[in-house]
Amino acid sequence: MSILAPNSQILYREIHNREQHHQFWNSGGSLNVVKSFGFCFVDKRSDWKKTIKRDFRIHASWADLSRPTTVEMQPIENSEQLDLILASAKELSQPIIIDWMAAWCRKCIYLKPKLEKLAAEFDTKLKFYYVDVNKVPQTLVKRGNVSKMPTIQLWKDGEMKAEVIGGHKAWFVIEEVREMIKNFV
Repeated sequence: MSILAPNSQILYREIHNREQHHQFWNSGGSLNVVKSFGFCFVDKRSDWKKTIKRDFRIHASWADLSRPTTVEMQPIENSEQLDLILASAKELSQPIIIDWMAAWCRKCIYLKPKLEKLAAEFDTKLKFYYVDVNKVPQTLVKRGNVSKMPTIQLWKDGEMKAEVIGGHKAWFVIEEVREMIKNFV
C-alpha cells in the first residue's frame, strides 16, 4: 500500500504493522489507519444474532509548512553594522541573539545549524546573527567581551543581557539558549 504525497520527490514511506494499526510517514506528516473486521453469528434455534461491526478510523496530521524549519543567521561584519542592528532591534523592542564563533572551532561549526533551527522556532520574536571573530575587527570582538568560542549572547535595548558559553554538548547548549530566550521574550 502506498500513499501519494503532494510532491512525489519528498515521499518517504515507513509502515508500522502492529495489531492492524498502520502508520505512514512522509516529510513530517503522518497518516494513521486503524482497521478492524466484522463477523456475524446466527443461531437458528433461538433467533439469536450477534454482529461485530466493521470499524475504520483514519487520522491524518501534516507538518505546518507555513513556518520555516530553519532560518539562516545573518553575519555581522563590523561595528557600524552591529550599531544599525541594535538600533533597529531597540526600535522594534525586539531582542537579538549573536553567536560569536570562529571558522576553526568545531563546536561552533556543529552548533550553527542547530541555532538556525532554533531561530525558526522564534522567527517572529527575535533575530539571530553570527560574528566570525577571525573576519571582523578586534574592536568588535572586544565590544562583545568575548573570550571563548562559541559564545551565544542575547542583546536587548542595546546592551548584552545574558550569554551562554557553548563548551558543552550541542543539545545542552541549545536548551540553555532556549531558556535564556524564554527569560527575555
